[in-house]
Amino acid sequence: MDLPLTLPAGQQHPGPFLLSRPDAWRAPLVFASPHSGRDYPAAFLAESRLDALSVRRSEDGFVDELFAAAPLHGAPLLAATFPRVYCDANREPWELDPAMFDGPLPSWVNSASPRVGAGLGTIARIVASGEPVYRRRLPFREAEERVQRCWQPYHGALSGLIAESKALFGCCLVVDCHSMPTHPAHPPNAPDMVLGDAHGTACAPRAVRRVEEQLWSMGYRVRRNDPYAGGYVTRHYGRPREAVHVLQIEMARSLYMDEAAIERLPGMGQLQRDLTAMIAALTRMDWAFLRG
Repeated sequence: MDLPLTLPAGQQHPGPFLLSRPDAWRAPLVFASPHSGRDYPAAFLAESRLDALSVRRSEDGFVDELFAAAPLHGAPLLAATFPRVYCDANREPWELDPAMFDGPLPSWVNSASPRVGAGLGTIARIVASGEPVYRRRLPFREAEERVQRCWQPYHGALSGLIAESKALFGCCLVVDCHSMPTHPAHPPNAPDMVLGDAHGTACAPRAVRRVEEQLWSMGYRVRRNDPYAGGYVTRHYGRPREAVHVLQIEMARSLYMDEAAIERLPGMGQLQRDLTAMIAALTRMDWAFLRG
């Protein structure tokens, strides 16, 4: 199991995200990984009731590595360094559970969303396995600090990349990269990949089809919008009428990682090669139709 991010002596902390830019931006594509961060603050680990492995259950492990070749093929890759359980970049900035905090929350906080009810708001109450994260209730200022230190810079970078792509190409397609846990029932027809376009509202169907065909050609079982249609990033930024399209891709963790130990499996090499081939193919395509 990889330990939470540690830096060699003297190395500067990378901040809330890593942005890898291509030498030449060749296509209106932006790849983003909001849930693969594993930089766990020491104070957070100290106040968590979970051990070092359990606290990592919500990570989209190694997704940033799987898409690492994007800049080599002419598209930027934005990856959060902060963990999802600490601050979730694929939520609204203020989806908070009142039961987690030691006092009343401001009236403008969204405490009624289904994600908050499930314990998976901007500041998660539980990890993906259902175990509570904290020993105590948090002060609201802790949520404010995390949103300001993590959420806002990540979305500032993503918004900037979208604007830059529109200025260069007249349009943008964000590929929001995630991984999904194995279904507990292990159905034989479970998909390897799920493409989410918010049921056709966040991305041009032709763009979805292109990604779908690339994955089909490699033998992957692909499904659309079931059970993942896209989160905040997909629904907030996906505005095809404004030439901004977002497609969420969820990859089955069983393809490449040991979900219990959070370790890479030999299959990760093949999946990474396939995704690299897909990225290369996508960056060679003509995306002028995204301009509308």
